[in-house]
Amino acid sequence: MIFTCAPTCKHPYHNHGKEAKGAKGMFTSLATKKLAKRKDGHLNVDVHCHYFNPTVGQKAAVMKPIEQEVGHIYANQLTRDTNAKQMRDRAPMLSDVSVRIQDMDRMGIDIQAVSPAPFQYYYFAEPAFGAELARDVNEGMAKLVAQHPDRLIGLGTVPLQNADLAVKELKHAIKNLGLRGIEINTHVNGKNLTDPSLKLEKFFATVSELGVPLFIHPNGFTEASRLENHYFNNVIGNPLDTTIAVSHLIFDGVMERNPKLKVLLAHAGGYLAHYWARMDHVYGARPDGRTVIKRKPSTYLERFYFDTITFDPGMLRNMIDRFGPDHVMLGTDYPYDMAEVDPLGLVSAVKRLPKSDRDLITGGNAKKLFKLK
Repeated sequence: MIFTCAPTCKHPYHNHGKEAKGAKGMFTSLATKKLAKRKDGHLNVDVHCHYFNPTVGQKAAVMKPIEQEVGHIYANQLTRDTNAKQMRDRAPMLSDVSVRIQDMDRMGIDIQAVSPAPFQYYYFAEPAFGAELARDVNEGMAKLVAQHPDRLIGLGTVPLQNADLAVKELKHAIKNLGLRGIEINTHVNGKNLTDPSLKLEKFFATVSELGVPLFIHPNGFTEASRLENHYFNNVIGNPLDTTIAVSHLIFDGVMERNPKLKVLLAHAGGYLAHYWARMDHVYGARPDGRTVIKRKPSTYLERFYFDTITFDPGMLRNMIDRFGPDHVMLGTDYPYDMAEVDPLGLVSAVKRLPKSDRDLITGGNAKKLFKLK
C-alpha cells in the first residue's frame, strides 16, 4: 500500500471513500478527475518529484552512503527501520517509469519535472568519484525522460564538493543532455552554500547564465541531536535547513550578485516563506543584519519560487497572497510518505482562487520556468 492516510486524517481535500483504499485509490479524487479531463490545452505539472537510479546506487554502495546521511545519523531506531521499509515498499515508484506514469495518471499529473532522489547527491564522495556518480545520475536521468518525452522532463545533479567539477557537470547536464535544471542540497557536508571554502560563486553565476532553474531540496538537518525522535530530522529539520540555506543566499549576497538567478524551493520554502518579516526587522534594527545586501531581505525572497506542499489550503492561500500566484508551483514530493497525495485537490481547496491563478500554479508557471513547449 502507498500513500495511506492515518485513520484520523481530516484533510478537507483528501478522498477517504472506498476508492482511497489500496495503491490506486490514494491517487484518486473527484477534483483530480475533473481537472485531468480539461480540453483547453492546460498541462498539470508536478515540479517536485524524485527518481532513484538503482545502478548508480549499487556503484556508490562501496561508500556505505546510508551511514553518511544526517537523516540516518540523527534518527532513532524506529525512524531508521521505518525509512528502510519505505525504501523497500516504494522502490518500484522510485525507479520504475511504468509505475510512475500510472500514478501520474491517477493524480491527474500530465508532466513531472523529475529530480534525483536527494540521497543521490553523494557530496561526501571524493571529488573525482563524486563527479563520476553525478555524471552517471545525469546520464540515467536523460535516458529516463527520453522514454516518455511527453510526460517527463529531467533535472540533474552536480558534485558541489568541488566547484570546478560542479560547473563542468552543470554545463554537460544542460547543454549536452538537455536537462531542464539542477537540484542541489541545502548544504555541502555541513557547510553553508555560501561558505568561502566551497568557492561556489562561479557555479551560481553559471546557473544564472544558462537561464535554468536551481531546485533546492534538503536532505536532513545537520547537527540535529535534538531532532532524533518522531522523524523530527525531516518534519522540522528539512524546512529548517531550507530556511538556513535561503537566508545565506540572501544575506550573503548571492541573490543580489545574480539578479537573474531562478531558484525553486521545496516544501513551500521552509519556514522563511511564512516568517519573512523577522529578517526584514533585523535588516533595519541592527548593522550585522545588513553587512552585504542593499535592500530589505524580503525583496530578494520575492524572486524565489515555491512548491505547494503546505498540506493546508489556508497556508497555501497565505503564500499565494504574499508571493503571488506566479511564484507558486504544483508539487508532490512523489513518491515518499511525506508527499502530498492529492496536489490538485489541495489547490482546488484554496478559497476564492481565480481560475487564472489556479492555472498558473498547476502548470502555467512551470511551463514558463522549465521552457516547456
